[in-house]
Amino acid sequence: MRIVLLGPPGAGKGTQARRLAERYNLAIIATGDLFRSEVARGTPLGLQAQRYMDRGEYVPDEIVVKMVLDRLDKPDTRDGFILDGFPRTPRQAIALDNALAGKGRPLSAVLKFSISDGMAVKRLASRWTCSRCKRPYNTEFKRPRVEGICDVCGGQLTRREDDDEATIRRRLEVYREETEPLELYFWERGLLREIDAEAREEIVADRTIEAISDLIDLST
Repeated sequence: MRIVLLGPPGAGKGTQARRLAERYNLAIIATGDLFRSEVARGTPLGLQAQRYMDRGEYVPDEIVVKMVLDRLDKPDTRDGFILDGFPRTPRQAIALDNALAGKGRPLSAVLKFSISDGMAVKRLASRWTCSRCKRPYNTEFKRPRVEGICDVCGGQLTRREDDDEATIRRRLEVYREETEPLELYFWERGLLREIDAEAREEIVADRTIEAISDLIDLST
């Protein structure tokens, strides 16, 4: 399976990506992590991206696309992959489609996780993430057994500086402005599948599996 995840901040894309990856042996490709890795390793693409990031500018599509496509050539994507945070624009989506078609590996589905703005604010304002393994926690919905410590790896939990209500609501506005054309692009190609993500993690996981049940049947 080759899947793209869409959804506003707070929709739980990262959590569901991990569940899918573990269940179906899929590689997760999150563009934020990919950027940080390329920059930390000082690769040519990472250095190019860093120049834009240092100025607070968007990294041009051609650099982002090249990073992702290079990552998709790695052996661990052979059984399938999950893209989280890419594509963000129709131009990126077209480049991805063309590249995958050329390799005979077209996208299987695009999963859109939908939640209300109120729920997004509630989730993000109480969100914490393990600094080591990146597992998410939430003081409202999914508390760690020991305050401030990851249940899985024992890492320290941290909170994003921009997880305040005003910033979250602005991020939601920007998300809608940017992704409406992208959702239309995938809908026109028959790839978009919407999932109601305004529920507990386990319920959303069941809904996600149901949404891709036909793909699972084809791969078995």
